[in-house]
Amino acid sequence: MNDLYLGVALFLLMNLCAGLIRVLRGPTRFDSMLAAMLFGTKGVAVVLLLSVAFHKPAFLDMALIFALLASVATVAFTRSVRNSTPKGGGIHER
Repeated sequence: MNDLYLGVALFLLMNLCAGLIRVLRGPTRFDSMLAAMLFGTKGVAVVLLLSVAFHKPAFLDMALIFALLASVATVAFTRSVRNSTPKGGGIHER
């Protein structure tokens, strides 16, 4: 059963590599932020799978910290976009 968990974790890590392409290429900063949120979500999933596979309950705490950091990063990005948007409501591209 551990092989299944490790295989799924490896599959998720390969998906993260595909998301890295979106972060680097854009085309807008919103696309990059969505890909960064993907890193947070998949990072939590990978750590949870590793926790079950290796029977390490401390990894659960690490997954919780990753989830909190991902949500704080999303809020920070949203606030920075709201503050940099002109009064007319236009969206800035890169």
